[in-house]
Amino acid sequence: MTPVRVLELRSVRGTGGGPEKTILQGAARTNPDRYLITVCYIRDARDPVFSINRRASLLPIDYVEIVERHSFDRSIVPALRRLVRERRIDIVHAHDYKTDVLAWWLHRVERVIPMSTAHGWAGHTPRERLVYHPLDKLVLRSFPKVIAVADEIRDQLVRAGVQAGRVQTILNGIDHTKFRRDRARDRTIRERLQIGDGHIVIGAVGRLEKEKRYDLLIDAFAALRVTFAGLRLLVAGEGSLRATLQHRINELGLADVCHLLGQRDDVIDLYHAFSVFVQSSSNEGASNALLEAMALETPVVATDVGGTPQVVRNGIDGLLVRPGSTEALAEGIGTVIRDPVAAATRVAAARRRVETTLSFDTRMATLEAVYSDLYTQHKTGSQVAPIPA
Repeated sequence: MTPVRVLELRSVRGTGGGPEKTILQGAARTNPDRYLITVCYIRDARDPVFSINRRASLLPIDYVEIVERHSFDRSIVPALRRLVRERRIDIVHAHDYKTDVLAWWLHRVERVIPMSTAHGWAGHTPRERLVYHPLDKLVLRSFPKVIAVADEIRDQLVRAGVQAGRVQTILNGIDHTKFRRDRARDRTIRERLQIGDGHIVIGAVGRLEKEKRYDLLIDAFAALRVTFAGLRLLVAGEGSLRATLQHRINELGLADVCHLLGQRDDVIDLYHAFSVFVQSSSNEGASNALLEAMALETPVVATDVGGTPQVVRNGIDGLLVRPGSTEALAEGIGTVIRDPVAAATRVAAARRRVETTLSFDTRMATLEAVYSDLYTQHKTGSQVAPIPA
């Protein structure tokens, strides 16, 4: 059987986010006898923080970068065409609004099959929200297949005019064999982070951006300190709001007990130190950090937004609270702290869930079936062709 050749195409600045974990690990775990995956990142030469290449170098994958001098550098066009021809690509799998447009264009000039995974449209700038994201949804109308990482994203695509039959929800998954808690390490890790036996650690992992609402989490933490004196807050991640959040921490007099840890390579260790993991977002697709917390048996409190209710069943795998509320966050965290027995029951259920429904193997089997179907339909001429411009 001839393997299907897939180009995973992504453009991102800095350290990236959850999609990078899915893309890189997926390429490493795919059966090369059936699917040959090339991962290509379009890298801005002006970006001093970009580090996807370092992460990719640790994995057995075919990784390529195309460097652009600026966001509209036309030199990437011939470079992409050469890559598609050299690797004899069948499917271009895009992962953001910029690469969605490039996949659509490559279909027209190289006759590859375009598909996309829609991870969500957070939008950090007015231009993204008002121009790029609407344009992206317009482009995706012409794709034969779009993967949504949550039903809410699928519904947004359908409302935007993408044919419902072309959109499929595939939840993110996690490698539960890699993300496994070793409770014998808890004390050592906490000591390394200067966390005492009597400390209760609220933890969060994610980019320091507006949609994560870490401002609410910091305020909820401050309110809980009145009742729970031994609380500590650790936030792992980097982003544009670091200075703003640090100012709020200082303003509340929490600098000694609330720490922004920056970008970390030891997130598995961090979950061992967390007493409760909190996701305070106003907008989420299907959070990889949430899956990590579930796999590493950390009690979860998360806002009831986006794809989160599909990942965490309220009261079964964790606690869901209304978004945008300091009080709701504080109440959820307090419930976990006050009733550790009920929290342990939810933790056990969450672990079983990531070993089955939300395992990475389950996700990859579903995605690979999509690749095979698209390839077969294309070769037999039965595929509905993308709508021409």
